[in-house]
Amino acid sequence: MKIGEKIKQLRVKNGLTQEELAGRCELSKGFISQLERDLTSPSIATLIDILESLGTNIKDFFNESVNEKVVFKKDDVFTKEDKDSGYIIHWLVSNAQKNTMEPILIKLEPGGSSELDNPHDGEEFGYVISGGVTVFLGTQKYKVKKGECFYFKPVKTHKIVNSVKSQSVILWVSSPPSF
Repeated sequence: MKIGEKIKQLRVKNGLTQEELAGRCELSKGFISQLERDLTSPSIATLIDILESLGTNIKDFFNESVNEKVVFKKDDVFTKEDKDSGYIIHWLVSNAQKNTMEPILIKLEPGGSSELDNPHDGEEFGYVISGGVTVFLGTQKYKVKKGECFYFKPVKTHKIVNSVKSQSVILWVSSPPSF
């Protein structure tokens, strides 16, 4: 690991100049410059001061991030079918509950419905790929056709119901994950 390079990235991310960082740590601008070019090494105490000034700590600084999965294939999709309610949900991103948002593909048979979801923090977005649905948000109803989308803050109970005579397919994204 190149400590100097990582310190520079943090400094730039925090919008600080070398002089500003040096001032916060009671160091010289020249020392920060040499450190960022890996021409010198800080003592542990100095490194702790620098990292605190950059809003992090030693543990997080040296914790190498694991490469996150970027591409998800058909084998990664988890599917749940509820024939009584007339829906099939495809979780498109495995382990999405650890993420900020959760995308699903939901297929609703004619008259089919998603489960009624209670109010929660976050946001909901859906894009109707085919068919048409009615979004129930509390006591209000909204018709959404193919090529249209819906977006709302889930402060009331909510669900979607297929409102056409053919299968409807919706890309639905919830933040935070709630499916």
